[in-house]
Amino acid sequence: MLDFGRRYNSDFTTQLKHTPQGPFVADADSSGFSVELGRDVPLHLDCGADLGPFTVAYQTYGELNADKSNAVLVCHALSGDQFVASTHPVTGKPGWWHILIGPGRPLDPAHHHIICTNVLGGCMGTTGPSSIEAATSEPYGVNFPVITIADMVRAQALLLDHLGIEKLFCVIGGSMGGMQALQWASMFPNRVYTAVPIAAAARHSAQNIGFHEVGRQAIMADPDWHGGNYAAKDVRPLRGLAVARMAAHITYLSEAALRRKFGRRLQDRSQITYGFEADFQVESYLRHQGMAFVERFDANSYLYLTRAMDYFDIGADHGGVLADAFEGTSVRFCVVSFTSDWLFTTSEVREIVHALNAVAADVSFVEIDTDKGHDAFLLDEPELHATLGGFLSAAAEKLRHEAA
Repeated sequence: MLDFGRRYNSDFTTQLKHTPQGPFVADADSSGFSVELGRDVPLHLDCGADLGPFTVAYQTYGELNADKSNAVLVCHALSGDQFVASTHPVTGKPGWWHILIGPGRPLDPAHHHIICTNVLGGCMGTTGPSSIEAATSEPYGVNFPVITIADMVRAQALLLDHLGIEKLFCVIGGSMGGMQALQWASMFPNRVYTAVPIAAAARHSAQNIGFHEVGRQAIMADPDWHGGNYAAKDVRPLRGLAVARMAAHITYLSEAALRRKFGRRLQDRSQITYGFEADFQVESYLRHQGMAFVERFDANSYLYLTRAMDYFDIGADHGGVLADAFEGTSVRFCVVSFTSDWLFTTSEVREIVHALNAVAADVSFVEIDTDKGHDAFLLDEPELHATLGGFLSAAAEKLRHEAA
């Protein structure tokens, strides 16, 4: 039976008042690498603005081989960062995909040179709304230009240029990371050998945009948001960000998973209180998720990254024809969905597969039967790991034959 302790039973707002309120600062340099890009030629963003110079923070695992053919770019989801397989410097927890990366795992540092960047607009070292704007010597806040998934990918491409990597063996990610993988395959097909979008769609649905808007409004309604200029007030909109995380976290799980994990079980009590404390375990769990999230994430980054996902529509630049986004591609795809994922449904994922089939692309598709919902890509799903291991091994063997 799940028990998150009595500290999650008392008043939620009171608990958040005891969380440090200063402006969000994450020292990504404490673990990993960072590089300044766009100094000579700024990055031109989809919104029309030019950004430069800007910083990209990243982590690497494993060595780049002599012909630079084993580079794997792992793209993180909305709440992720570059600490994909190493201890997080803020929370002290293992990397968010450590279950997939390591000796004998699908992404093995003994064979792959694995790169994971904090996306543009993020808050773990890559330039975003919490970064200092040179012109004002103050955090950008909402003066930071609105960014897109394509902008994130362009910034990653500049990093690869800096690292001297012309072509990726694989680009892989789940959710927002899957969007980046699709964008890479469409925008830079000659720089990608294989692409693995997991639990991602070719466009954000109206339902998903609606959920994101609820989260953004929760943040902006927090009195401590101050129009996005909370750093100047030495506060953070913790309550709004926590509520946004709570609402989003429900969408990452399935009803079956919630029922199995929590049901209607009470939290640390034998009967209901007829009040508004966390009577139910699921309430306590969501409060815990909200409070843990605000320790490591910036509220304005949440606004920007959810907006980038909302704007994602990979077929829009191709006359609304998704297949045209991949016309003539030589990229080998492995597309993955989960039966219980109602955030990015299998029917939406199949649209990608159908589009790839329409242009005779090399594509494999697997729908994994699980009740774990959207977050299944982060969890111990043996079929997912076996699928990825088999696909990547076969692709590596084919690449060796092509190079011989």
